[in-house]
Amino acid sequence: MKALVEVITIMSLFSIIKTFAASPENKFWKWFVKNQDMLFEFEKDRENIFDKLSSEMNKVDPNLTFEFSPVLESGKREFVVSAAGIKDAFPAVEALYDSAPNLPKWIFIKFRPRRKPLNDLSFGGKNIKASEVHYKMFKDQEKVGLIVFLDGYNDAEEDTYGNIGYLFLDEALGEYDIEMKVGFIEIHSRESEYFEGSRRLSELADNFNEYFRNTMH
Repeated sequence: MKALVEVITIMSLFSIIKTFAASPENKFWKWFVKNQDMLFEFEKDRENIFDKLSSEMNKVDPNLTFEFSPVLESGKREFVVSAAGIKDAFPAVEALYDSAPNLPKWIFIKFRPRRKPLNDLSFGGKNIKASEVHYKMFKDQEKVGLIVFLDGYNDAEEDTYGNIGYLFLDEALGEYDIEMKVGFIEIHSRESEYFEGSRRLSELADNFNEYFRNTMH
């Protein structure tokens, strides 16, 4: 009987190992490790390498995307696993990040992080400096509502300026907080009746953090 129990235990263990080995996350990281030198030097064949990487990430979740940092002073690169702002894909980001291996040349990050300093943006033929963007913050139930003020905003180009405003907020607050802690987002011109009392976008991260610290106490 003891021998039978031991056999069953061993079989169960192998079943668990086999299940883990076959997981989409494990398969992705196995591919990543095998191709890490190619990925680290992606500039040599960017389009082809990004196509291969996207294909592998899509096997985990079709909404997943990625970002690379430049090579840092430490000689490492950051590899960001992103849900492309799609909340339903957040668990896939968490699962992939949690199963990431420890590799000497890589720093793995889940969700697009906050950027500091903020980058100027070019989108839809518009060039807007981060230093010229302002915001105003409002309570929106358990979240924060935001008005972003962009010079030149007009109703005829609402979609273009809406994308620009969202991209700036994504830089200022990062992907996770935008989806989980931000409620309404409106884009206004600097001529808006709400512009008075607005603050520079570079102040948003600290203002945002302070707000949630205060509401938690």
